[in-house]
Amino acid sequence: MKTLVIAEKPSVAQDIVRALTPVAGKFEKHDDHFESDTYVVTSAVGHLVEIQAPEQYDVKRGKWSFANLPVIPPHFDLKPVDKTKSRLSAVVKQAKRKDVTALINACDAGREGELIFRLIEQYAGGAKPLNKPVKRLWLQSMTPQAIRDGFDSLRSEQQMQGLADAARSRSEADWLVGINGTRAMTAFNSRDGGFFLTTVGRVQTPTLAVVVEREEQIRKFMSRDYWEIHAEFAAAAGTYPGKWFDPKWKKEEDAEKKADRKWTAAEAQAIVDAVRGQTATVTEEATPTTQASPGLFDLTSLQREANGKFGFSAKTTLALAQSLYERHKALTYPRTDSRHLPEDYVPVAKQTFEMLADSGMRHLAPHALTALNNNYVRKIPRVFDNKKVSDHFAIIPTLQAPSGLSEAEQKLYDLVVRRFMAVFFPSAEYQVTTRISVAAGHSFKTVGKVLVKPGWLAIYGKEAANEVEDAKDGDKGQNLVPVQPGEQVGVESVEAKGLKTRPPARYSEATLLGAMEGAGKMVDDDELREAMQEKGLGTPATRAAIIEGLINEKYMLREGREMIPTAKAFQLMTLLRGLQVEELSKPELTGEWEYKLAQMEQGKLSRATFMAEIAAMTEHIVKKAKEYDRDTVPGDYATLTTPCPNCGGVVKENYRRYTCTGAQGAAEGCGFSFGKSPAGRTFEPAEVEQFMRDKKIGPLDGFRSKAGWPFVAEMALKYNEEEKNWKLEFDFGDDKKNEESGEIVEFTDESLGACPKCGSAVHEHGSNYVCSKAVPTHEQPTPSCDFKTGKIILQQPVEREQVVKLLSTGKTDLLDKFVSNRTRRSFKAMLAWNPEEGKVAFEFEQREGGKKYPPRKTAAKKTPFGKPAAKKTAVKTPAARKAAKTAAPKAPRKAAVGTLKPSASLAAVIGDGTYARTEVVKKIWDYIKANGLQDPADKRSIKADGKLQAVFGKDQATMFELAGIIGKHLS
Repeated sequence: MKTLVIAEKPSVAQDIVRALTPVAGKFEKHDDHFESDTYVVTSAVGHLVEIQAPEQYDVKRGKWSFANLPVIPPHFDLKPVDKTKSRLSAVVKQAKRKDVTALINACDAGREGELIFRLIEQYAGGAKPLNKPVKRLWLQSMTPQAIRDGFDSLRSEQQMQGLADAARSRSEADWLVGINGTRAMTAFNSRDGGFFLTTVGRVQTPTLAVVVEREEQIRKFMSRDYWEIHAEFAAAAGTYPGKWFDPKWKKEEDAEKKADRKWTAAEAQAIVDAVRGQTATVTEEATPTTQASPGLFDLTSLQREANGKFGFSAKTTLALAQSLYERHKALTYPRTDSRHLPEDYVPVAKQTFEMLADSGMRHLAPHALTALNNNYVRKIPRVFDNKKVSDHFAIIPTLQAPSGLSEAEQKLYDLVVRRFMAVFFPSAEYQVTTRISVAAGHSFKTVGKVLVKPGWLAIYGKEAANEVEDAKDGDKGQNLVPVQPGEQVGVESVEAKGLKTRPPARYSEATLLGAMEGAGKMVDDDELREAMQEKGLGTPATRAAIIEGLINEKYMLREGREMIPTAKAFQLMTLLRGLQVEELSKPELTGEWEYKLAQMEQGKLSRATFMAEIAAMTEHIVKKAKEYDRDTVPGDYATLTTPCPNCGGVVKENYRRYTCTGAQGAAEGCGFSFGKSPAGRTFEPAEVEQFMRDKKIGPLDGFRSKAGWPFVAEMALKYNEEEKNWKLEFDFGDDKKNEESGEIVEFTDESLGACPKCGSAVHEHGSNYVCSKAVPTHEQPTPSCDFKTGKIILQQPVEREQVVKLLSTGKTDLLDKFVSNRTRRSFKAMLAWNPEEGKVAFEFEQREGGKKYPPRKTAAKKTPFGKPAAKKTAVKTPAARKAAKTAAPKAPRKAAVGTLKPSASLAAVIGDGTYARTEVVKKIWDYIKANGLQDPADKRSIKADGKLQAVFGKDQATMFELAGIIGKHLS
């Protein structure tokens, strides 16, 4: 009889096998498990199973209607996570083995680890439970001895019941609030027709509220003028700066009021006049200070540091850390919320330093050697603390020196290694001098800061060690010239600097992650704040996904390093306030849950009681949205500067619409109005002003059809003769109508470059970029070219500069927002001109080793550029393919019939006769390749031999010039 051990990750399963081998005997390795005489060890890869409503409660049609809300199933069914179905099957297979008579839950030591195991166990049993006894392995350290000790003191299923109940309750509560809240808000916002997806969630909505609140503060901020007085003092040894301050000043409620500010120019000037040309007495106090290195990284602090230093998004940092952990085995598990190491990890830390000293990494090895030689690596309480290690410990380098890292991976690896080494190094030591210079009764402060011993700063090099050298203000800290005791110094210069108070800064990803982590500080209730102290909003593993989700749902934009909430975000906050369901936007909700889940873990609160409270809260949210019967939702709404196009009246915003309110802005107006969120996409303030002014806008993305599918369109305000008013209409940019009607097109914009087909100018036209000879113009009423490429392709906007690049170099930059029509998944690609196919196509970035990423297979009837896609054929076996080949040889492809006659010089290359244009291009390319005329260093450049010189009229041409050159030789 054997015991099945289920770990959360394959790496942990391997650690367990290594630790048990000396006591349990040799393990045999299989594809998906390890096996000895007494143990079978396998693993999940995170969550393999997720909860879902039972079939009879799962609303498919009409799920966005109030009629089917709330959805509160009496229990939850389970379904496999799509990405990991094969792994789930492998684990379930081991669990069902007849010779497996007991299970050990070796998933991570925490609430999520408990849930992962419990759901797998439940799924494996199906309708009939497994009924195999379960024990819990609780590990906070992964050294072999710690693992063996853990197996010697396994916990019972009963001991873990409270944690299991809390884990299930949190998962089900998130489902109930997320599903019902999202459907209720979407139903409310879609009442006037269309489909306006409005997602909410326990973590995402309070996170968004933090960003919206900061933006509201910025918008309402009123800048105030203030003055600082800066002086330059002349001592015998040289000059030094000083800044005026009031030594009697006491802190006020107004945070802008500070000891070194004056609020009128007259007061500031009076101080300048009083001290100009005077001498000053000097007193100073010198104190030695130390600065310890920051602690080890958890995921959130690593994401914040990488965002601040390199501009990496939280998602990018997690992906890089995951790659360094899984692929390169160079970092420990990254999805951790601990910044400490287990107390038995000192030997491992020392081995890691030995690896770094011997690694050949010249920028890191000398520091590792210094630490070893000076015995820095020892049991330091701020580093090694079992009480502060939860499911996982801090992110540190492993014993494996990495190789073949990408530039971004190397940057992140260095960041972790330097921080790991720094925590063992001594503190940096400074000598800080505070100098007070008093002239004419006015005090000026100067702070000098000199680095005496760099300590851990040595690891970060000159940049960190000389961090104070650039400080110029008197109180910012810099190297100071000495002043002798009793020396009088002269006021060499003095001036009042006029400044303005600044609004609070927008959140960057780094500061937003910090706000999520410290969200408990915003909670007033002591018990709830205490419950959130260790948790915050989300977990380190989910925070990046929360931020990306808010961006994908168009609640936030990432502009540079700033996170900016959209009009849709403000609209959601207005709705939650108006419906009086603000609890969805407050971190207190998480605090309350964490408090109650902690009680449940301790056996002080039953699961049934908690879930009944969640069901009641869910019903309350739905009821508030369903029964709201006022015309609009109260809020802080805008008045547009552009007048009503119909009567010239004032146009104002309300919750749902922009509406004319008459000449004075207080009447019903002329009836002109339009929805502020057509097809589920909310106008930004600047967009609606432009739309009103120009009567058109776009193309814009982010619209959704009634079925919920995204689409792209232009919008126009058009006059309706029947209603004698202006109406909003969608314009899908069907340029074909103009072309077929023969309506003459006049291009007024600057050309983006030469058409790769015929060499003519390419311009913007409607929703496309087109060749000037592809539409009727005064110069050429009958189009002769068909080059065209969309401004938005598979939801990816293609900007003008990218088209310029495509026409000049043959391809765009790597674009990352294409969305497959079939799978709805996003993918990255470049748009590239394919001369052989005569069209713009996708080109995928190269993998390591030179292979390109294959294009996604799609079942779309048309390519993104409007050409019919090839039909799929049934998959045949090798034997069937061979039989088909011998039975029916392929019919030769019909050649294109052409009527174009080449010039004598071109005929010398391709032969005399009549040709189609595509035939000519192919024959020219065949000639170029056969004679090796492509420049080996630049394949786009063609060197002309004697024959081609007569065609080109020069020694060299690029592939993009070919079409234009050939056109001149055809008649």
